[in-house]
Formats: sequence, C-alpha cells, structure tokens
Amino acid sequence: MMSSPFPTLGLCIFYAYFSKSLAPKLMEKRKPMDLRNTLVIYNLFQTIFSTWIFYEYLQSGWGGHYSFRCQPVDYSDNPLALRMARTCWWYYVSKFTEFFDTLFFILRKKTQHVSTLHVIHHGCMPFSVWMGMKFAPGGHSTFFAMLNAFVHIVMYFYYMVAALGPKYQKYIWWKKYLTAFQMAQFVAIFTHQFQLLFTECDYPKGFMVWIGLHGVMFLFLFSDFYKQAYNKRVGRAKREAEALLAKTHANGKLHNGDVVNNNQGACMPVLNDDDELHQRKVTGNGIYLNGGAKTANSYSNGNSNGFVESIQQSNGGIGENGGARVRKIQ
Repeated sequence: MMSSPFPTLGLCIFYAYFSKSLAPKLMEKRKPMDLRNTLVIYNLFQTIFSTWIFYEYLQSGWGGHYSFRCQPVDYSDNPLALRMARTCWWYYVSKFTEFFDTLFFILRKKTQHVSTLHVIHHGCMPFSVWMGMKFAPGGHSTFFAMLNAFVHIVMYFYYMVAALGPKYQKYIWWKKYLTAFQMAQFVAIFTHQFQLLFTECDYPKGFMVWIGLHGVMFLFLFSDFYKQAYNKRVGRAKREAEALLAKTHANGKLHNGDVVNNNQGACMPVLNDDDELHQRKVTGNGIYLNGGAKTANSYSNGNSNGFVESIQQSNGGIGENGGARVRKIQ
C-alpha cells in the first residue's frame, strides 16, 4: 500500500460514498441488526491493538531517546528506526480498521450518527497517515500518532464497557470527561508541532505544518459539535419534557411507543441506552412511557473519536393515570 497513494485515496473516497450514500440505501428496507456481542469483541480488539501501538511508539523512541523539543527522522537501517517505521505502518493500518465504527452504525440503522464530522474524521486520516509513513516514518510528528493511540485506548475501552449494558455503566462514571480529553489531545498535537516554527530542527517543515493544521481543524470541528451537543441539550430536553406533559394533560396518559430520542452521534460505536431498554419503553430523557420514572442516561456515540451526554433526572415523573409531577432537567 506504500508504493502509490492511489489505493489509499481510493479507499478513503469509497468510504465516504459508502457511508453517506450506498450503505444507508442498502439498509433502508432492512431491520437494524443486534450487534451487541460483536461490538464488545470489536472494541476489545481495538483497545488491545491501540495499546500495542502505543507501547511500540514508546519502545521505539518516545519512551527513551526521542526529544519532545526536536526529533529528526532517522532514515537509516538502525533497528530502532526500523521498529519505529513498522509501528507507523501498523498505525496506518489501524486507520482502516476504524472504518468498522461507521459500518456498525449503519448496520444498526443509526445513520444519524454518521455525521459529517464522523466521516471527515475517519475518511481523511488514512491518507494523512500514508503521507507520514511514506516521507517521514519517524521523528517529530509521530508524537501525534502516539498520543492518538493512547486516546484510543481510553475511548475504545469506554465503548466496550458501554456495549456490555446498563449494569456496567457505574464503572464508566468518567464518561463526561471524554470529549474534553479528546480536545486536549488536539491542543497538545498542534502545540507540539508548531513549536518547530520557532526552533531550528532538521525535520520536514511542510509535514509539521500539515499535522499541526490537522490538530487545529479537528479541535474546531469537535468544539463546534460539543457546543451543539451539550450547550443546547438542556433547552431541548426541557422542550421535550414540556411536550410530554402537554400530551399527558391532553390525552390523560402517555401511550406506549411514544419515544422521544435526543441521542446524537459523533464518532464511535456506542450502544445507546434506548437500545438496551427498548422493551421497557424508555425515552432519551429517562421517562418510562408506561408510567413512573427512573434514571436513564443517554449516550451519544463518539472519535475517533466520542461525545457523551448524561441527562440527570431528579425526583418526579409522569404517571400512567394522567397525574403529572414536575420533572427537573439538570
């Protein structure tokens, strides 16, 4: 795959077409697939794969003789240089295995999660990493790959636990920090890259700028999605709760099957609580439509990376007999 850029470029273009056009059409008249066990196995594999890549980056340079200030590329046949090049190649391969994130969304008919951000993030990375592998298989810019592998260890571990079901959610209380964790990664990447603008270093300046701009671009894209997914969430949840209350007053009770789903997807394959609790008729806001109220967290999928939300429910709920108590959305 390294002799020419066209196979990689062709796969990236086909991925975008498949994700946004072909696959949704193929699934249009098919039922969503139950992939819970598959997702657990897949996310476990990605966690182990990312851990191994991170370890190899440390062993071949970043855990010892590499400089965080300036690190030229070693193009020699030095064993550590060759080990670094092999690690870069496996990191390149990992960008293709991440295409399965999108495939699982589509097979589960969660096409709303295959956002523009999701497709851009997954679609451009293989070609960018190909360029790095081809012209700079080591040195300064491999810092971004090492850091990204570490982030993926955390992210895919989270997705694996989330896919196990609601009884394991107590072990991933730290989910609310994941989006900030991802964005901190991008800040660290472009800060590390752009320091070479002020330092003499025998490293290709063009590729340094290329990787640094990736960090800036993804920071802005993720930040924009973060604002939309989080800052407007409370207002939307309140409107949905008011609509449910109004329907209660109008009809006397809520009907089974009236589901309000405010889950939004971003980057990675996380099963939503409304999938797991479908038989119990749970809305995205944690309201049982057949009466009573319990807490239910609503997860958004997302990363490369991932975005996660949790709408906390206080005491109160909507009764089946039409009696309504005020429900506080925090």
